[in-house]
Order: sequence, then C-alpha cells, then structure tokens
Amino acid sequence: MRRSATGTHALALGLALSLLAATTPPLEAQSLRGSTRSLDRQNVIARQHDFTYIDTPAQVNRFAEAGYLTAIPRSTRDYRLNGVGFAYARPQVALFITRLAAQYRSACGERLVVTSLTRPRTRQPRNASSRSVHPTGMALDLRRSHRPACRRWLERVLLDLESQGVLEAVHERRPPHYHVALFPSQYAAYVETVQLASAAVARDYRVRRGDSLWTIARHLGTSVGELRTANNLSGSRIYPGQTLTVPQTP
Repeated sequence: MRRSATGTHALALGLALSLLAATTPPLEAQSLRGSTRSLDRQNVIARQHDFTYIDTPAQVNRFAEAGYLTAIPRSTRDYRLNGVGFAYARPQVALFITRLAAQYRSACGERLVVTSLTRPRTRQPRNASSRSVHPTGMALDLRRSHRPACRRWLERVLLDLESQGVLEAVHERRPPHYHVALFPSQYAAYVETVQLASAAVARDYRVRRGDSLWTIARHLGTSVGELRTANNLSGSRIYPGQTLTVPQTP
C-alpha cells in the first residue's frame, strides 16, 4: 500500500515520539552528575541510530562529504567554537546548537561557547571514557560561564531537556564544562512538537519607538532567532508600528 507524504511523516513522527518515551529517564536521575547508566543510554541510542564510531580524521572528512555530518560555523552572533578541532556534527546537533545559542544569548546577553564536537577515537583526550559518543558526532561540550545567572539558566534548560528524554548532560569538573549527548531522532521530534505548539499560541506585538528584536525577545520570553524565523526576517531592522508575530518559546 502506498502511503501519502503526510501519512508517512506522521508515522515517522509517531515512531520517534515512541522512542523518546521509551528512553526518558526517571526524574530522580536528573542531576548533571553522570553515571554508568547514562553512558549505557548514550551508547544504546547510538546503536539505535546505527551510528558508526569514527576512528580517524580522514573518516570525519568522508562522513562530512557523504552528508552524515554537517559543518558547524565557527562563529555566529549567538555562539562561537573555541578549541574545536573538527567543526562537524550530526545535523540535529547543529539544530540544537542554533536553537540553544539563540535562547542563551537572549537570556544571558553573552554568546554560547562550544568547546568540542565530533572527535575521532584517535583524537580523544587521555581522560575520555572509552565509551564516549563524541566519535559518533552526536555529542558536544559547552563552556561553563563565569556568570552564575548564565550557569543557572543553562543548567535548568539542560535538565529540562534531559527530563524530556532528548539528551544526556553532565557537568564535568576538569576542565569545567557541560558534556551533552544529543539523541537525534528524539530531539527532532521534540523540536517539531515545540514548533507546532509555538505556532498555536503565537501572538502579535506592535513595535514601539526604541524597541529592538533583542529587547522584545527578552521582554516576551522568546529569542531573537525565533522572532526572525516567525517573521521571515533576514536581519534585525524593525520599525515603529510594525506588527510582529511572537512565538512562545518553551
């Protein structure tokens, strides 16, 4: 039987949501401390996605050329890479960085700093776990901010996303950073659900003199990136009297 495009899309989304539910950890596990069970879960997810553990830099390049990994820009208005040897990751990780960084900058007023992405096994640091999923392209490391408010915001968001079953996050101490293993299919399903919910509760805002996208986003609990997307804006220019659609960013 031939399915319609809509039916196929709904089936794929349903399967992804089912997998998300099956892998959602209990709330008491949310601590950013890491555990053997967390590593187990990350490796199970990698196998479910049929991810290869990349061994060499040459393999990273081949995976990028084949489209399995996507290039991550080293600097944008919302984030920057620092000390990243291989600026590639799974496409869903790229989406995660873009969304998180826009919200982080809106909430904290500083750029998110990514310190590691895909790392082949031969380039893992000596203190890395032999079971790390960095070689699969589904993990990233985030710098720990010196500002307490920014740390609290990021930790709250990571814990919330972990409770949704879309990632595992650990606060590493040496050096201080957050290790994030993203679950690609689960995160893609989560983002689609969030976007549908945001569209349903979107509201209008009339721009006043002195407003900017940044001040509007901060005041209304969304991000500059979400405002641009909702209003098809390529830049930041707005004018008094203009009506903007403001999505609700969970």
